Amino acid sequence: MVAVGRRVLPKAETVDEARRCLELLSGRAHRVLTGVAVIAPDGRMAARLSESRLHFKRLTRAEVDHYLAGGEWRGKAGGYAIQGAAAAFVTALRGSYTGVVGLPLYEALNLLEGLGYRRP
Repeated sequence: MVAVGRRVLPKAETVDEARRCLELLSGRAHRVLTGVAVIAPDGRMAARLSESRLHFKRLTRAEVDHYLAGGEWRGKAGGYAIQGAAAAFVTALRGSYTGVVGLPLYEALNLLEGLGYRRP
């Protein structure tokens, strides 16, 4: 989930939706929240929430147009994928890069370890 203030941004399904998301993120800080849960074969469950704070540079119209033309935004929360071209928009990241991508590995490995699984 991508949130700017109290506003939760959608998974962009149209280019106009993605443009609105990027324009809202431009020059601002936002949060990315990613949940992960593990259920062991015996039914035990463990869950964590990963919260990361990011800041985007102020985006020019040309940068937004170029990014949108690439199509990486499709189906992405907030209209961007940090593991692609949008990485160039990020001026600061505090938290979990892998959580922003979609699976917070540190948290997931700790959950598995807590349920008795050994780290690879």
